[in-house]
Amino acid sequence: MNGWTAHTGMAVCLDVDNIDTDQIIPARFMSQPRVDGYADFLMHDLRRDNKGTLRPDFILNQHPNASVLLAGKNFGSGSSREAAVYALLDSGIQVVIAQSFGDIFASNAINNGVLPALVSADDWQTLHSSCTTPQLDCKVDLNTSTVNMSDTSIPFVIDETWRLKLINGWDDTDLTKEYQSQIDTFRARRFEANTWAWPTASD
Repeated sequence: MNGWTAHTGMAVCLDVDNIDTDQIIPARFMSQPRVDGYADFLMHDLRRDNKGTLRPDFILNQHPNASVLLAGKNFGSGSSREAAVYALLDSGIQVVIAQSFGDIFASNAINNGVLPALVSADDWQTLHSSCTTPQLDCKVDLNTSTVNMSDTSIPFVIDETWRLKLINGWDDTDLTKEYQSQIDTFRARRFEANTWAWPTASD
């Protein structure tokens, strides 16, 4: 996973609350090989009518190159499927901005390089007013924790560890490796103090 500090791209608004992970990627597509990509499945049933035809009025159909999504409350609630993040990432979505997120979705997003940018209700409304038409030059900056849109700068909230993971391109394993020297020191001390607790080599 590649790290990043700032992203500039097209921002669009999907003003719908409670979009859960089954709406982000329906379960029937979960058996598809990850290597084939999940972009075609992103919000499949919201983007298409009952005949499978793309709805021309759906914002992501109108602007398939959008990379910043201003979403409604409680985005990514529901099941823990990591494929929901894959679908967003494979479709080019780098940032989702919302007033609240499903906890597991947000964690999965961070581990795959996608930013769940948490903003206040007032700030969300300000961004919504700016995003009535797609914003081509929306800039999201991890160093300053801001979203810049239409000459307006809005702060977002992100856990510091999560911010560092995005900047450095770390997943949980990479983050753990940053503490390797401390782990080795603890292991050595533990062994010295409690040699009886460690397995011995078999004959």
